[in-house]
Amino acid sequence: MKRIFIYRILAILVTATILFAACTKENEEVRLNPTLATTQLLNVTSDAATVVGFVVAEGDGFTEKGVCYNTATAPTIANSKVAYTGQATTATFNVTLTGLAYATKYYARAYATGANGTIYGEEYNFTTLPVVPTLTTAAITVITGNSAMGGGNVTVTGGAEVTVRGVVYGINAAPTVADSKTTDDKGLGAFVSTLASLKGNTTYYVRAYATNSAGTGYGPEVSFKTLVDLPVVTTAAVTEVTKVSAVTGGEVTYDGGAAVTEKGLVWSKNANPTITDTKIAGGAGIGAFVSNLTDLTLFTTYHVRAYATNSAGTAYGEDVQFTTLANIRTWNIPGDYVAASYPGSTFADWSPDKSPQVISTVAAPDNLEGYVYMAKANNEWKFASQPNWDGPNYGDGGTGKLDANGGNFSSPAGYYKINADAVAMTYTAVATVWGVIGSASPKGWDDETPLTYSPSLRTWIGSVHLTAAEFKFRANHNWGFNYGSNAGNETLNHDGSNIPVTIEADYAFTLDLSQPNAYTYTANRWGLIGDATPGGWDNDTDMTWDATNKVMTVTLDLKSPGSFKFRANDGWDINYGGSLNALSAGGDNIAVTAAGNYTITFDPWNLKATVTKN
Repeated sequence: MKRIFIYRILAILVTATILFAACTKENEEVRLNPTLATTQLLNVTSDAATVVGFVVAEGDGFTEKGVCYNTATAPTIANSKVAYTGQATTATFNVTLTGLAYATKYYARAYATGANGTIYGEEYNFTTLPVVPTLTTAAITVITGNSAMGGGNVTVTGGAEVTVRGVVYGINAAPTVADSKTTDDKGLGAFVSTLASLKGNTTYYVRAYATNSAGTGYGPEVSFKTLVDLPVVTTAAVTEVTKVSAVTGGEVTYDGGAAVTEKGLVWSKNANPTITDTKIAGGAGIGAFVSNLTDLTLFTTYHVRAYATNSAGTAYGEDVQFTTLANIRTWNIPGDYVAASYPGSTFADWSPDKSPQVISTVAAPDNLEGYVYMAKANNEWKFASQPNWDGPNYGDGGTGKLDANGGNFSSPAGYYKINADAVAMTYTAVATVWGVIGSASPKGWDDETPLTYSPSLRTWIGSVHLTAAEFKFRANHNWGFNYGSNAGNETLNHDGSNIPVTIEADYAFTLDLSQPNAYTYTANRWGLIGDATPGGWDNDTDMTWDATNKVMTVTLDLKSPGSFKFRANDGWDINYGGSLNALSAGGDNIAVTAAGNYTITFDPWNLKATVTKN
C-alpha cells in the first residue's frame, strides 16, 4: 500500500512539474485548478479506520478538507464526514474515522471544499473487523458432589462465525479457556453444558464462552458450591493366600470434600460385598491400609472390596476375588533314575526340586498320584514331601508301606503309575503300557492297540486306524487302568466316558500323562492342503500311516508354482508349515518348485517332513 502511495505522489508531482514548467512569466498569475487524491487506508479495526488524502494543487485555496464515508458507494459530505483539523498547508492529510460498526463494509473518499464547491478523491472501500461474541451465562442447576448443569446463550456472533462455545470453570475467579471447559456445539443461540469431574464441597466459578475469528468472548461470571461427594477408594491386590488366610487392603485417594470417618475392607463369598457383610476396619482419613483375612475356608472363592465412609455415604473399591488354597499335597520322587529318564529337561538325580511329582486332588487331599518314567534297568528312588531334603522323606517300609526311616525303593525299568496314601502311609508303583481300545479300534473292546512311550516328548505316541465308533485308553489289558473323556474334549478322566469317532481314518495319537491329575490326549487325522495339491485350498488330500517308518505319508501329483501345508482334521485350528526339518504351528506355506509326482511324509510328533519327487 505504501509503494502505491509513493507511486501516486510521484506521478502527481511529475504532472505538476510539467504544468509548472509550461507556465511563462507572462502568465505566472495563472493558478492551477484544485486537484485532490484519496491515497491510502490505514489501521482498519472493528470500529475505526484512517484514510489518507493528498492535495495536488489548492488553486484559490480550500476552506475545508477531510474524508466522507458511507455504507453505500460514492459517499459525499452529505453523508458522514470527518474534517481535517491539522496544518492547513500540508498536502497530505490523515483523517481517522471512528464510531464505525464492526464487520461492516464502508466506502470512503477524500474531499476538499473551496470557493468553487467540493471535489472528491478516488473511492476506497474497507470492511471493519469482527468483534468477539456477546453472550450470557446460565444459572447453575442440578448440583451434586461431582457434577452440575450450566450453559449460556450466544446473543451476538460479533460479525463472524462462532466456531465453538460452552462454559469454562475452575476454583479461581474469571476462568478462561485455559481452565476446564465444555464444548457445546457452535453458532448463535442457547446451549446447555454438563460440568463433570468436580471436587466435592468446593466453590467453582463459571463463565459461558464463545469463540470466533476475533477471539473468545465471555459471559458474566456465576459461582456455586458442590455438595459433599462420596470418597474414592481402591482395593489392593490379594496376596499371601493360604488355605485359611490372605492379605489385602486398600487406599482412600480422595475424601469427597468431607472427613472420612471410617475406612476398611468388606468381604463375602458373594460378589460386591458391603458393610452389611463381614468387614475389617482400617482407620479413618485418606491413605492406605492393610487388612488381614483369617479363619477362611480352604479352597473357597471370596470377594473383597475396600470401603470408605464420609457424611455423603459409603463408597467401595473394585470387587477383587481370590480362592484359598486347596488341601492338596505335592510330593517329589527323587532318585538315581531321573537324568537318564528325562533327557533334555532340567531334572537331576536325587534333587527333590528337580524331580517328577505325585499330587493329590481337592476331592482326595491325602491320596497322591502321578506317572513317573524310569529308564534304567534298576532304579533307586524315594518320596520327598518337600522340594528339599528337610523331610519328612519316605522309603520302603516293606509290603507297600511307607517308612520315614526306610531305605530306597528299587524298581526295574518302566512307566510307573505311582499312588501314595499320606494317612495310611501306603503306596503302589505299577509299571504300565498304554494303548487304544474300543469298538473303533482294530481289536475292538477285547484288547488295546499299543502306543509307544517317547522319553523326549514324555508322552505315549502312535497311529491307530479307527472306524466310526468309540474308543478309550487302557493299560496292561486291565480295566483298572483306563481313561475316557467326560467333557468330550481332550481332557481325560479315570473310567471316563467313551470317546466317539465320526470319520474313519488313520489317527495320530498323543497320550500325555506327565501332569499329575491333569491328563490329556490328541487324536488327529492329517492331510495336505494348498494350491499345489489336487484339492487346492478347499479340500485336504488325506495322509495314511506308514507303520514301517512311523510317519504319515501320501503320494500325489503337485503343481508348480504352488505351495501346501500340513493340516489336521480338515480344519485350520491345527496346521504346520515352514522348514521341513522344524515345522511350526501356522508356519509359512511350503513351496513346490517343480511340478510332478511326489511322496510326502510327516512326523506329527517331532514335526519333521520329507518331500521326495518320484
